[in-house]
Amino acid sequence: MRFTVVLRTPARAAEPLFAQAPKAWQRMLPYIVVGVFVVSLLPTTIAVLTDDYKAGGGWAGALGVAQTVPLLLAVTRPLPAWVLILVADTVGAMVLASADNVAGHPWPWTPMSIVGYLLLMVCLGLRESVRTLVGVWLVTGAVGVALGFYELEVTTTAALLFVLSGAFLAVTGALRGIGDAQQRIAEQESISEAERARRTLLEERARIARELHDVVAHHMSVITVQADSAPYRLPGMPEPVQEEFAAIAASARESLGEMRRLLTVLRSDRANGGNGGNGTSGGGGVLAPQPGIGRIQQLVEATVRAGQPVELSLAAGAAQAAPPAVDLSAYRIVQEALANVVRHAPGAGTRVSVTHDAEEVLVLVVNGPAARDAVEALESSGTGHGLVGMRERVRLTGGTLDTGPLPDGGFRVAARLPLNDPTDDPPDEPPDEPTNDPTEDAS
Repeated sequence: MRFTVVLRTPARAAEPLFAQAPKAWQRMLPYIVVGVFVVSLLPTTIAVLTDDYKAGGGWAGALGVAQTVPLLLAVTRPLPAWVLILVADTVGAMVLASADNVAGHPWPWTPMSIVGYLLLMVCLGLRESVRTLVGVWLVTGAVGVALGFYELEVTTTAALLFVLSGAFLAVTGALRGIGDAQQRIAEQESISEAERARRTLLEERARIARELHDVVAHHMSVITVQADSAPYRLPGMPEPVQEEFAAIAASARESLGEMRRLLTVLRSDRANGGNGGNGTSGGGGVLAPQPGIGRIQQLVEATVRAGQPVELSLAAGAAQAAPPAVDLSAYRIVQEALANVVRHAPGAGTRVSVTHDAEEVLVLVVNGPAARDAVEALESSGTGHGLVGMRERVRLTGGTLDTGPLPDGGFRVAARLPLNDPTDDPPDEPPDEPTNDPTEDAS
């Protein structure tokens, strides 16, 4: 038997002793022990009170039941059982004081009541707090002292029960305390192991992010250099083409700068500003503000320059009304939705709408089918990671997300983001079902 598992404080008030033991026979052990004691003590108590103390048959039977049957309650509720048995033992002592043959016999506690009382002390010691155990012990002694005012020629057992009950309470209470301490140590070790696993996972994610930055940053840098140098390498380039290359270079530089800022946060020891919130990270890099609703217009303009027809309806004051989490989530949702349109439905007419009221911000991105004369879609199938990312962002703000294909072959993304912090955890959402719609994100 592992006492670190068995001898610990039950988690709930009515939980039986050893209820959290790993094996069934260990959980049944308290019932078996108490049952054996009750079956043995009940007839013995009645016989001794009748034959030795010469108590009446009715009194002997009543006292035998009252002093032994409540022990069955001690497995789950030892404190109420102690109150019942102490009252029964006290009444029994007063009844035996006037019995015909009490002289020379143990009193006020009979040998049977002492045995049952000590079993009760074991149950109490394995269950109750130290303060409760001390109170039980002192009350036991006080009752014995009070009964000692009876002037009888008996063998007094008040001091004996007082000493034995204290010893049983001390030993079982100490065992229970050791079991609790070992259980807390095991739980702390489990928490530490989980924290180590989490730290390892975060470190691995940071390493992957740095490697991803190294790969993507190289290609983005090449794109920037090629776009910037195109007018010099290809003289005589028309003005619209030069503007297109300039827009490509600007987008590449912006993406590269944002990736470097994210990498700075990953590499810094503190992501909330290393010098008292002065806007610099622990690594010395400057942390730019996160994008929000106010930058959606720039995002749409960049998409239009890429050849994607987009209409924008942006409510005035939406950026000021939204808290930071909602502000960032709205921007990222529009960004991801437009990226999906460019990848899966090039040339499709797209409408972006951002409105708000006193309670929420509504983000709506709707696109039609890909234009017939457009170039071939960059991606024809997707894994849904982008939609999962949208759901996670909406979930963090306590909002809702509705996505799905339209009858005309287009796609719809609608997000409701509450302006007030959610007081309860958002309800669980059903897992994303696989879809064959070509407009689902593959990034």
